Amino acid sequence: MADAVARLTPTAIMLLALLREDDMHAYEMVRLLRERRADRMIALTHGTIYHTVARLERQGHIAEVGSDRAGNRPERTTYALTDAGDAALLDWIRRELVSIDDPERFRIALTEAHNLARDEMIALFAQRRELLAASLDAHRGARDHAISHGSHPQFLIEVHRQAALLAADIAWLDEAVEFIRRPDTV
Repeated sequence: MADAVARLTPTAIMLLALLREDDMHAYEMVRLLRERRADRMIALTHGTIYHTVARLERQGHIAEVGSDRAGNRPERTTYALTDAGDAALLDWIRRELVSIDDPERFRIALTEAHNLARDEMIALFAQRRELLAASLDAHRGARDHAISHGSHPQFLIEVHRQAALLAADIAWLDEAVEFIRRPDTV
């Protein structure tokens, strides 16, 4: 199961999350993703969506539950999320919320984090914070070590930038956790 979850693409995750809301056909999925501006994070072409839907069905994450035809439009197949698909979605979100190695996948997990309970989100963010803090310490330590051994700071500008980004991510995460805990006061 872990291997199958790891192979899920960000597009697949967003489709599974839509089907967690309600059964729908691929055209409706595209419409909702466009309405929600998911094109900021994934490619939203009909071909990509239909290909992903077919793959999710083959994997057993979604199942056909009916079809309809309106007027002279082509027949539209409606899909539902399976228990395996729901479990895969939640496992993927949990794993990617903690991982600090892939910012794009984190954005998708963050977008779909509302599918988790508030306490679980806070716990996962605490794990993420620990990993970010350890990475920040390692970057700062490596930079300081290199400078103390004669490297000019100019040659370490990328390390300096990464440390700043990690510090900003930690600050944002602290704010986000407070918002999740008490959304009415932030």
